[in-house]
Amino acid sequence: MGAYDRLYVAYLYYFNEKRDYFECHEVMEELWLEEGRSPLYQGLLQVAVGLYHHANGNVSGSIKLFSAGLNKLSSYPDDSLGINLGKIKEDSQIYLDKLLLFKERPFEAYDLDIEILDHNLVEQLEKVKRNPPSPSEEEGHD
Repeated sequence: MGAYDRLYVAYLYYFNEKRDYFECHEVMEELWLEEGRSPLYQGLLQVAVGLYHHANGNVSGSIKLFSAGLNKLSSYPDDSLGINLGKIKEDSQIYLDKLLLFKERPFEAYDLDIEILDHNLVEQLEKVKRNPPSPSEEEGHD
């Protein structure tokens, strides 16, 4: 597919490598605003924020964000943006189903993984891993 926006690559870095869902939100929101408010970017952002909320004890907020994110992602092909979107949608639905039963069956927050399908995206992510962004660097970008 070629080069991906560095904010998108940073999102994947924070999601898969650092498990920093707050930073996922920060970089993806910036990209979402720049790119015309794509529901695809917003859905990915909302999945990350859903994980963030659950990890911080906000189950109702997590349910709301996972539901909204899944709603936005549902119409996109399972191989969108160089990732296995189908798998993250499936994993997010399982997470949401568990959250909906949280009162009866509480569980600890756990991480999800975004499987990367495009080798160009893998290469870009490897470069980021070797030279990680600092959160302040992501504010001013090219």
